Amino acid sequence: MKIAILNGSPRTGNTAAMVNAFAEGAKEAGHEVEILHVGRMKIAGCLACEYCHGKGEGTCIQKDDMVKVMPAYKEADMIVYASPIYYFDVTAQLAAAMQRVYAIGKPAKATKAALLLSSASPNPYGGAIATYKDMTAYLGLEDAGIFTIAGDAAACEDKLAEIRAFAKAL
Repeated sequence: MKIAILNGSPRTGNTAAMVNAFAEGAKEAGHEVEILHVGRMKIAGCLACEYCHGKGEGTCIQKDDMVKVMPAYKEADMIVYASPIYYFDVTAQLAAAMQRVYAIGKPAKATKAALLLSSASPNPYGGAIATYKDMTAYLGLEDAGIFTIAGDAAACEDKLAEIRAFAKAL
């Protein structure tokens, strides 16, 4: 299975630890994993110009780093969204990447999705989880799992092991 992980964190930290744990488990199981560091990319928000649904035939009029994300998104059998929580939601960078998929609608091959969230606070995940659940339902993707880490990921080795095991079992 091809898995595309969209890492919305602009830095290396807890989210990266979760992404790496997931990737390790998935690779151990023989899956092909591509990590896209959308948190470090320049991806603008959707302009609602509808070029993608007219002349663009599924291609966005904006020429930014989304052109690096879209091929992996189109080819993936599973999409994993990963982000730290910034003010009760995923990062703006990940949100932009998620919204720009509007250009093609449902991914051609993906049937599953998962969500990895980290935060320094104990339970600020509601907004991000609601967005994820609404988006996966709209796209017809099976929610394979949601994982959260609060505090220091290094202190949460049991949670990272759970993420590795989950990915290995896919």
